[in-house]
Amino acid sequence: MKQENVKGKKNNKKRKPKKEKIDKLISFKRFLLIFLSICFVLFSGGMFVLYGPWTFVRETLITTAMTTMSHQYLARWFYGEDTINEVMSRQYVIEPNENTDPDQIEFKEPEEPVYANEYERQILEKDNEDDIYKIIPISGDHYKGYLVAVYDASKVKIATTKYLGVRGQSTKVIARDNNALVAMNAGGFYDPDWNSNGSTPHGTVIKDGKIIWDYEDANVGGGFIGFTYENKLVLGKMTKEQALNMGMRDAIEFGPFLIVNGKPAFVKGNGGWGIAPRSAIAQRQDGIVLMLVIDGRRTESVGADLVDVTEILMNYGAYNAANLDGGSSSSLIVNQEVYSRPVAGGEEGLRNLATAWIVVE
Repeated sequence: MKQENVKGKKNNKKRKPKKEKIDKLISFKRFLLIFLSICFVLFSGGMFVLYGPWTFVRETLITTAMTTMSHQYLARWFYGEDTINEVMSRQYVIEPNENTDPDQIEFKEPEEPVYANEYERQILEKDNEDDIYKIIPISGDHYKGYLVAVYDASKVKIATTKYLGVRGQSTKVIARDNNALVAMNAGGFYDPDWNSNGSTPHGTVIKDGKIIWDYEDANVGGGFIGFTYENKLVLGKMTKEQALNMGMRDAIEFGPFLIVNGKPAFVKGNGGWGIAPRSAIAQRQDGIVLMLVIDGRRTESVGADLVDVTEILMNYGAYNAANLDGGSSSSLIVNQEVYSRPVAGGEEGLRNLATAWIVVE
């Protein structure tokens, strides 16, 4: 009897581990079923978003990826060339069909400013009467950035890398070398492998009334963006000879033009430029220059499209405005410090560039 009892106890001990294994197997199957169900829901939801009847996500993804140049594969992961071309064909900018009329810019400062709205108050209300510029934080549903109001347009100049044609320099280095109070990126540059060193500006660069660089094969869109000797921002589709003859002192070529003589461009969709970090330069009728930099590709600031940029500048009274090179080039330096949050991945997130707009003392 004792031996049978012992055997019985041994059999019970053997059955217990087997039951635990069965329970663990059942639990694992339940977990696997739940996990696969979640994956299926996410996959189905993703497919619906990417390929469903609503086009916003599809158009935003394609235009943003195709604009970055170096990340176009993101669009091609999900869509064929026919779809990409069809989406891009529906996104475009129709610029105002005229050049800037400099006579419409009159430098004046009211003795007792009357603020028509909050935007006017932010621009015209100085912290100190002798301030050259003022930094205004900008924010929207999906973007954050800064608007710099420069009260003396004669202080705004073009600056370049010291090594034109050899290698670019970051906006911070260009600012330091030129003792700039403020600096932001300006025009685009030759970037055949999307990983260049920023040495070669696209188009013509005019500095102090002289052509210091000319790359005629570049298709930069827009046209000349520059300040005359009268310190008026002029946007125009013209030859370099015409630009010099009209008294252009500092200029680049880029675009598109967003506002000309108070008339905004027509932007279909997002203009084909997607949502990304953005930079733009503008001037009000009272002569105040506006330098806009929008952060992007971050959770707290995805970026802006050309509709957003145009709206911001119109709100702040821009009379003439042009888009500048954005994306990983977009950057703002104030008093030798990186003020924006660039995403190029270099030192302090900055990328080497060919040109920059600066504000000197």
